[in-house]
Amino acid sequence: MRFLAPACLLSMAAPALAQTPPANADTYAAILQHGVVIVTPDLEIDVQFKPDGTFTALGGLSKGVWKIVGDKLCSTPNETLIETCAAYPPGKKSGDTFDLDAPGGAVPVRIP
Repeated sequence: MRFLAPACLLSMAAPALAQTPPANADTYAAILQHGVVIVTPDLEIDVQFKPDGTFTALGGLSKGVWKIVGDKLCSTPNETLIETCAAYPPGKKSGDTFDLDAPGGAVPVRIP
């Protein structure tokens, strides 16, 4: 995967006046470099984020767009056009697993 420096990606996604990166910028850098795996009881969903603001999931079966808004990563799959946003915890790196809050409850996420 092509990869831009994390500070460059975050500065492009942040509003022009907000020069301070979010506290979880390190986690977003790891996510943009390595992607994530969303762990469900029946399926592990791989998600790869590209520097051009697009993502692929499920081995390329799902595609969409992403952006960072404040301290949240927002994604919109082409299949539903429904944007979802989540604030990822700070300090996470490749190999870490953590839970994200979701409408149906906590969802385990791993950074490969």
